[in-house]
Amino acid sequence: MTPTSTGNKPRVSILVPTPLLVVEMTEPAAYRNRSDHESDVHLHPGGQGLWVARMAGSLGAEISINGPFGGELGSLIRTMLDGMGMQVNAVRYNYGNGGYVYDLRGEDRETQAHMPPPELSRHELDDLYGTAFVDALASDVLVVTGAEPADVVPSSFFRRLIRDTRDAGTPVVADLSGKPALASVDAGVDVLKISHEEIMDLEIVEDETAESLTEAGKMLLERGAGAVVISRAKDPALLVENDSVREVSAPSITPLDHRGAGDSMTAGISVGLARGLDLVDAVALGASAGALNVARRGLGTGNRTTIEKFARQITIRKLS
Repeated sequence: MTPTSTGNKPRVSILVPTPLLVVEMTEPAAYRNRSDHESDVHLHPGGQGLWVARMAGSLGAEISINGPFGGELGSLIRTMLDGMGMQVNAVRYNYGNGGYVYDLRGEDRETQAHMPPPELSRHELDDLYGTAFVDALASDVLVVTGAEPADVVPSSFFRRLIRDTRDAGTPVVADLSGKPALASVDAGVDVLKISHEEIMDLEIVEDETAESLTEAGKMLLERGAGAVVISRAKDPALLVENDSVREVSAPSITPLDHRGAGDSMTAGISVGLARGLDLVDAVALGASAGALNVARRGLGTGNRTTIEKFARQITIRKLS
């Protein structure tokens, strides 16, 4: 791979099929007793791809986002991303982006409203493919994230983009589930990051023991993947390659919010590869980012120095 970034700053291109607006209601930081409904309200760009982007940016990468933007929410999401210093390659989205409203004032996160985005039209898909493909060729790594809901983008789109990008010489990391995950494997994705729950949903193994998950990873390698990283919540992750299987463990951390660990792990792996690290070291960086993210309020957020120091505490043990 020929580095395309300038200086020591890696360039990571991210496919974000469904950028979302996330509205969160929390307990007020300062009580002013002005209303019985007094709360703090926070707005964030969200969805899997944008959480990956935020963590990759925290790790010092130059971020380029490729996705559809339109309507009231799309304009606001794009403005916030511009404010974060991220390059946004926007494809016009006639019907507009979706979003969530969450209430975080209790013990659990409660969904108050959800506006799912509609399917992309064939012209919007064509525009998104061209935009993402050309941007990937100017990047050190392409990260492919999924759509929410899944029917916004067909699986064939992911297969074509990943295959063409790899053929052009840019490595691809995919964080996908279901049919898109299998499409990425068929396209020869360099690294597939997938959770143990998503492996079970593929119905290629009967249980979620480490042995069964390892066999599932090997099946995906035989089908075309270069490597498979299987996250397992609080249990050690698995790195399955053609010639080895490794267990990836982090020191135990009490979580504030378990969500976002997998996306942060994907970001760390992608930035590590974009820096030129080998896959094992890149996975250690990803495991560090994922482990520390659950100890924070805010998905896809982290401190680069802390994550890089903590990566030295990640234990990677060869199983076979």
